[in-house]
Amino acid sequence: MFKYRDEETAKKIIAAIKDMGIKSKFMHVCGTHQDTIVRFGLEEMLLDAGIEICQGPGCPVCVTTSKEIADVITLARNGVTVTAFGDMMRVPTTIGSLFDAKADGADVRIVYSIEDAVKMASENSKPLVFVAVGFETTAPSTCVPLHKELPSNFSIYSCHRICPPALEAIFNMGETKVNGFIMPGHVAVITGLDPFYPFAEKYHMPQVVAGFEPLDILMSCYMLTKQRYEGVALVENEYKRLVKEHGNPIARKLMEDTFELVDRPWRGFPVIPKSALALKPKFAAHDATKIYSEILATTPEVEAEAKGCRCGEVLRGLIKSQDCPMFGKSCKPISPKGPCMVSDEGNCSIAYRFMPKKV
Repeated sequence: MFKYRDEETAKKIIAAIKDMGIKSKFMHVCGTHQDTIVRFGLEEMLLDAGIEICQGPGCPVCVTTSKEIADVITLARNGVTVTAFGDMMRVPTTIGSLFDAKADGADVRIVYSIEDAVKMASENSKPLVFVAVGFETTAPSTCVPLHKELPSNFSIYSCHRICPPALEAIFNMGETKVNGFIMPGHVAVITGLDPFYPFAEKYHMPQVVAGFEPLDILMSCYMLTKQRYEGVALVENEYKRLVKEHGNPIARKLMEDTFELVDRPWRGFPVIPKSALALKPKFAAHDATKIYSEILATTPEVEAEAKGCRCGEVLRGLIKSQDCPMFGKSCKPISPKGPCMVSDEGNCSIAYRFMPKKV
């Protein structure tokens, strides 16, 4: 809960928002922001001030498609060692999950970093794939080993994506009406503010890059409301203690040298142009999509979502997790039907963990 001094500050911020008398709907695109909002009861405080918050496509595991997960399951079931972060292991598809493949005898392993996977490959001659997931925050860490000497049996299946094209898709689809965006602080640590300026210019959309403490979220909502009150659309930086105007130039250059932008669907979205990061041709010797193209051609067709699952609508900010008829019933963390209930950054998982418990 809030410390006393923080609680007093929070009350002042809420009062300042109320004084402007503007009702707004803001979207954030970060699972950590959602965790903070729900954990500290900010949703109710902000609603009292006329501010509704919805979550967009901010969980990297959640936006990874069933097709991509089916691809790595197929690799595992065809004798390739597959390494992935823990959240990816439990995401269900209509052909099962990576954990199901492991239970069937496939060599599937949880790792905590790409370095773990490289070490495993160096200790074994068996072909090994690392499933790379995440936005601009984690993509630079995937790049680093590729610029060093790697075991010949090591390769990467890239599910990396970047944030701005998904926001563009939300604007163009026109389903979700929002008045401002709370931008992810950890992404902006890498990118800086540059990727967000076009949205202010083209769509007249107020934006604030925010940190992850409760007061960061409240202050970002105040800053967005103030922009609306003054009739401006700016890109403001609430997270100045870590985010610089142009981000991290070294990490940005590393990504530019390693990846190329490609068109790809996201869960809940159609194909989003130039939204995913594929390895450049010079890294083909460690690109799983090139090395195992014949195996991947045998990947079974899978449904985009389990029957009844509404993760796609959650990710587009159209519904709350609790609006899904399976939420808390057939879909729980112990028996997830979609990725939003699997990942710790998933909206459904967060909503379930912090919902009032029956006595």
